[in-house]
Amino acid sequence: MTKRDGGGAAPEIFDYVIVGGGSAGCVLANRLSEGGANRVLLLEAGPHDRLLSIRMPAAFVRVLGSRRTWLYGTEPEPGAKGRSLHVPQGRTLGGGSSVNAMVYIRGDAADYDGWRDLGCRGWGFDEVLPFFRKAEGNARLAGRFHGTEGPLRVTDTPYRHPLSAAFVRAAQEDGARYNHDFNGESQIGIGFYQVTAFDGERGSTARTYLRPAERRANLTVRTDALATRILFTDKRAEGVAYRDARGRMVEVKAAGEIILTAGALATPKLLMLSGVGPADHLKAHGIALVQALEGVGGNYQDHLEVPVIGRTREAISLLGAGRGFRALAHGRQWLLFRSGLLTS
Repeated sequence: MTKRDGGGAAPEIFDYVIVGGGSAGCVLANRLSEGGANRVLLLEAGPHDRLLSIRMPAAFVRVLGSRRTWLYGTEPEPGAKGRSLHVPQGRTLGGGSSVNAMVYIRGDAADYDGWRDLGCRGWGFDEVLPFFRKAEGNARLAGRFHGTEGPLRVTDTPYRHPLSAAFVRAAQEDGARYNHDFNGESQIGIGFYQVTAFDGERGSTARTYLRPAERRANLTVRTDALATRILFTDKRAEGVAYRDARGRMVEVKAAGEIILTAGALATPKLLMLSGVGPADHLKAHGIALVQALEGVGGNYQDHLEVPVIGRTREAISLLGAGRGFRALAHGRQWLLFRSGLLTS
């Protein structure tokens, strides 16, 4: 049974319904609700992001594997000796920006130019750079490649671990060029990343974009709201069905647009559950076809992480610092001063 706003009444109507309160969804909720004219609904499948282990940068590993992440896994990978690899995705307001390692990196200019040359008009690096600058509030860098007034706060890491400094020095001694800006002219070289953080805390899009917008009367944010289907009339998307925190099914309508920002995995999944995708695949799963679209659900790529693990002679690693009195000292320093090891 579907809940329709108070029982038999018609579903709620918004101008924009945004499905997915992650990095992109929080930005769009802010931008589309500016000025107060648009009625905007943001749906997030996971819970809120007001959690100490999200605010504390070094504690992000405690969030991975919790109910604030989706723990997807791949099929057995031939290139990884048949192993199934973990693909964690954010499941809270801020999405990946609430659970990642906060590195601020845009991608190489050649990638954007390659997309443009393949037919993605408007995606060349010189065309997207003004939007990167508009979003960015960089604490150190300015000029052609950087903005200083944007809501997304970008800073140098306030704490640099001795092991990190030793790694950078060793790479320079081996001939690598020091690069002080991996979002500048070139990404080649060795150095320290900038991060999306400020005042010793994580700077997720939930904190930098959504939080200021939540005071607006025309923006509604609903967490624990799992979208299950896009509602079509013929081939026009007009609404969204979602399951709320109590397990009830709810329908909402969009007078303007439905925007899917549920991530690289959940967005195509939602489209296919709604009848949009490869026709043969949908037929095999008994899903009625709304629109055949062969690219949906294909061509996913992700970066590999290959950890190199070593043992230190002294207890200076995060593992060593997280035990006993050392853990208490670092925790107290962060709680009182927002400084020290736990800021990075």
